Amino acid sequence: MAEQIDLLLTGGTVVTMDHAGTILSDGAVAVHDGAIVAVGPSAALAERYHPNEVIDCHGCAIIPGLINGHAHVPMSLLRGMVADQQLDVWLFGYMFPVESQFVDAEFVYVGTLLSCAEMLRGGTTTFVDMYYFEEEVARAAEEAGMRAICGQTVMRLPTPDATSFDEGLDRSRRFIEQWHGHPRIIPTVAPHAPYTCTDRIYREAAALCAEYGVPLVTHLSETAREVEESISEREVTPIRYAKRVGAFDGACIAAHCVHATDDDMRLLREAGVGAVPCPTSNLKLASGVAPYKRMIDSGVKVGLGTDGPASNDDQDMFTEIQLAALLPKGISGDPTAVPARDAFALATCWGAKAVHLDHLVGSIEVGKRADLVVVQLARLHSAPRYTYSPDAIYSHLVYSARAADVRDVLVDGRVLVRNQDLVSLDERDILHRSQQIAARIDTFLARRERNLLAKILAIGGVQQDEIFEIQVKARLDAEAAAVVARLINAPGVQITKASERTQYDTYFLFANGERIRIREDHRSDPGARPQPKYTITLIAPGERGELPSAIVLSRARYTAAADHTVRFYREYFQPDQIAEREKRRRRWRILYKEHDFAINFDNFGRDSAPELYLEIKSRTWSRRDAEHRAEIIGELLAIAGISEDALLKQEYIDL
Repeated sequence: MAEQIDLLLTGGTVVTMDHAGTILSDGAVAVHDGAIVAVGPSAALAERYHPNEVIDCHGCAIIPGLINGHAHVPMSLLRGMVADQQLDVWLFGYMFPVESQFVDAEFVYVGTLLSCAEMLRGGTTTFVDMYYFEEEVARAAEEAGMRAICGQTVMRLPTPDATSFDEGLDRSRRFIEQWHGHPRIIPTVAPHAPYTCTDRIYREAAALCAEYGVPLVTHLSETAREVEESISEREVTPIRYAKRVGAFDGACIAAHCVHATDDDMRLLREAGVGAVPCPTSNLKLASGVAPYKRMIDSGVKVGLGTDGPASNDDQDMFTEIQLAALLPKGISGDPTAVPARDAFALATCWGAKAVHLDHLVGSIEVGKRADLVVVQLARLHSAPRYTYSPDAIYSHLVYSARAADVRDVLVDGRVLVRNQDLVSLDERDILHRSQQIAARIDTFLARRERNLLAKILAIGGVQQDEIFEIQVKARLDAEAAAVVARLINAPGVQITKASERTQYDTYFLFANGERIRIREDHRSDPGARPQPKYTITLIAPGERGELPSAIVLSRARYTAAADHTVRFYREYFQPDQIAEREKRRRRWRILYKEHDFAINFDNFGRDSAPELYLEIKSRTWSRRDAEHRAEIIGELLAIAGISEDALLKQEYIDL
């Protein structure tokens, strides 16, 4: 008697992607309770099972659902917004400012729906995401019926859903607790990258992943510049740094790895880290071409991703598969490099290993989840088809097939696309809501003539300073030297660096509260650099939080080398007001109670009429750390013998 099952896909070429590379030219797949219960010849399974539904797959291939190993799916709403820019200009000049203005829960939800619709139509059934408001990504993916690993982004910079990384880590924990145990959605935390995070962020994220048994998601070694700066600043590559701070202690998914060294690949292999290059995005952003063949040959778990639609601009895994096969050939001159079967594996069975889901998906085998895709083979761009070699199907799928050839898509045995029609989502409503959000962004960009950050980015590289500045200033009298001496010679105060300098500051002031400072810094202490240093800094309006003896300023500061004249900058930025300040400064960098502070003894006057000030300041990425350092500044003021009456609550430019 025939066994009752839910569904039978029959009559297609079944490309199993199992360990043996089994291909069935007239095969069938039996599905029950969301799982694959049998794979075999169509006639045999038709005799053995009585399905509630039959899907006729003649003239089609039945393949495992494709796996997009790295994406920022809500960024589909930023598709086409800007192109042909360096990565830092693209990120800091366009993506981050627009995201800070527009990314909220609704943006993320609608953008994810748009991406899920696109991915499903193209045969992608599983994706790994890294973005903000990740609970909305999970909600949309669940509604779409897809399988997803959702990584809540954490950075040392403020993000659209967290003002500091402490808040970001707290949000990550709440998100994981909310979605942990879902059958298709895996919630996790995603430290963005070494250049936007701290040791503490990675260590706490890794501990959180270990606690809940979820994979950590991050970016590593995307650009040559990133690797060079990591070696310069940390003396290790980003990949070795990630290992050092615990990112590889558990399961890890490392996006890009374009510039992985041989030593990096060994670390990835030994730790079982999944490396996920994104061919189209890596090309468009001029990040380079990942060493696909070397990574595969070295035993690294390698997958493929699309990256965000803002840098791709689509989420077509068939394109990524084709590029993964073509790029190694073009670069090496070896036509056998990464053959079609291997390229296809990167988005199926190997891709499943890279994202640590190979126990569930990636191949058509009994016991795995029924994530299946039916691809039409008899299309004009892919006809005719040869069958003399079973492996010819790989060439067909890699070099001829397109996302538009996908006919049916199933996840957990549920049909999500049938005859190229979306079943689980309302395509027309998604398109309408997406365009409404895009219209608001378009208006914002059209009005952004006076965006100072964008203007600085256009003329030089920029780095963002710590966002919390704790500082206090005090006016000193004739006993100034004794006050400073008590402070720097106090028990527990360790001087790490001392300098003397004259600083000439020109401030450009704008009506919106933003300021640009152009500084000419002349060092005069023994052994100091002989040439002055020129910097330009954009200082956004600060959020002041009054604490005992100190001020906490929360603000964005972007600094770049200034290699033009003040006249050039004045004409370029067209400020509303200009102010100038000159001061002589003695500075001591100190450690006190394991925290670093700058002690500045400043003279704005002449020798005959000195205007003397003491400034104590420190910077950090963490609000909690800022509040603790503010308390320590109070102790330093007490050591120096400075009363509350002597304190100032203004910036020098405001005095």
